[in-house]
Order: sequence, then structure tokens, then C-alpha cells
Amino acid sequence: MALNAKATQEFVPIKEVRDGIIVLKDGSLRAIVLANSVNLSLKSSDEQKATILQFQSFLNTLDFTIQISVQSRRLDIRPYLLLLESRMKIQNEPLLKLQTKEYIEFIRNFTESVSIMTKSFFVVVPYTHTVFKSNSSLFKRFFSRRNKEEAEIAKQEDFEEKRSQLEERVSVIQQGLSRCGIKSAQLGTEEVVEVFYKVFNPGEVEGKIKLE
Repeated sequence: MALNAKATQEFVPIKEVRDGIIVLKDGSLRAIVLANSVNLSLKSSDEQKATILQFQSFLNTLDFTIQISVQSRRLDIRPYLLLLESRMKIQNEPLLKLQTKEYIEFIRNFTESVSIMTKSFFVVVPYTHTVFKSNSSLFKRFFSRRNKEEAEIAKQEDFEEKRSQLEERVSVIQQGLSRCGIKSAQLGTEEVVEVFYKVFNPGEVEGKIKLE
């Protein structure tokens, strides 16, 4: 039985994505850092050991948990083929036009017979702020009297405070990765949404492009 839209939304613990920060339904925050890969096979034995030890030291210095996610996807070459076809149509030189056509066929046949994969490496940085709740009637009455504007201000201040703590953690992660020779960047709102869209819709993007 297929899940409907409502069931899927209930399954995903994300409330919203604001300023590149993922706000979960329980109030905790997450940031996603995109990291590049390091090809250890191109390094000498001593360099490999140094990189591994540096990464191990980096992990041991963390006083909070992180999640490392690796996404492997088949490379969609069709946009590149469409670009080549558009250029071939405006090509006036017959020989270049023929060579472009043969090149397109070669790329198409090659990618159909061999699965070319791309890998993306993400570090998910969490922050959970513990809130102590009171059951006193005085506490409840106080907050029940606050108007919506005051409530929104308090909500924004709480978000900014937690985001500040989260960004400090992100800075620690990026500095640690940099010492390992790994470049990284924190994802913005559109990039975060795109990551989750591809996770929950793995085949939809590929289906939007049709080759004639």
C-alpha cells in the first residue's frame, strides 16, 4: 500500500528549513556540511597514515555527536548530451557536425553500458537545547497572556540562540576537516531542500529529461 502525502510528512521529522538550518519537530536543529573527498590512493604511505591519524584525532576531540552520510547516485549525463545536440544543430561545418554526432553516440552508448556513479559526502551537525518545563499554574497563566507578537519574538530569539550554538559546532567541524586537507561548505536553504528532495524522490529528476 503506497504512502499518501500526509503519511510521508508525518514520517519525516522536519518541521521547516530556515536560513539553511533544519528545524526538527522536537525543536532541535541540524546543519549539513558538504565535504569533498580525498583520494588516499594518490598519496604516499606516510601521507595516508598522517591523514588517517589526523582524521582520527579530529573525531576524538569532538564533544558532540555527528552523522556522516555518503550518497551515491548514477550520473545523469542527459543534460550534457542535450547541450551537445543543441550545439550540433547550429554547427555549419559538416565535418565538425559529424564528429559531434559520433561523440554523442559514443557517450550515450558508454554511459548505458557502464554505470558512472557520483558520490556526495555530508556531515550532519546537531544541536539539541534542553528546556525545563514547569507545571505550575502561574507559569501557564503567564504565557497564556502573552500576545502573538510577543510569542513570535520569543520564538525567534530562541531560534537565534540555538542557531548561534549550532554555528559554533559547524565552525569546529569545518576547521577539523580543513586540518585533514578536506574542503567543506555549509549548505544553504535551497541546497538543503534539494538534498532531501533527492532522497525522497530518487527517480523524479531523471524522469524530467527526455531525449529524442
